[in-house]
Amino acid sequence: MSQSDHDHIEAIARATVEGFPEPFRSGARDVLIEVLEWPPADMLADLGIEDPLVLTGLYEGVPMTERAVSDPVSWPDRVFLFRQPILAELRDRGNVSLQELVTHVTVHEFAHHFGWSDDDIASVDAWWL
Repeated sequence: MSQSDHDHIEAIARATVEGFPEPFRSGARDVLIEVLEWPPADMLADLGIEDPLVLTGLYEGVPMTERAVSDPVSWPDRVFLFRQPILAELRDRGNVSLQELVTHVTVHEFAHHFGWSDDDIASVDAWWL
């Protein structure tokens, strides 16, 4: 298994989720993790993104803070990780490991699952500075 193949990236993401403290770990276990080579064109169009390299991950679902027991979701939440954009960022940064980058993207996307906005995440995460 290559250190940068789909299965390895997925294994890092799953280990990251298993390392979440409770109650986050149990709140994250039902979220599907899917590693794709590239973000799909329709997803990029929906987000208004032209360059697929800028999207390393995406949360798709209803954040826990917006759920109601009386309005159950009929499909599972998903976190997508996009292999080629992750590898491009890894090369561009040059100062982080694949493990660190995949962990960071995974935590960021799961933060959306728990109801955090990008602004909320940026207020406590100096990663992008």
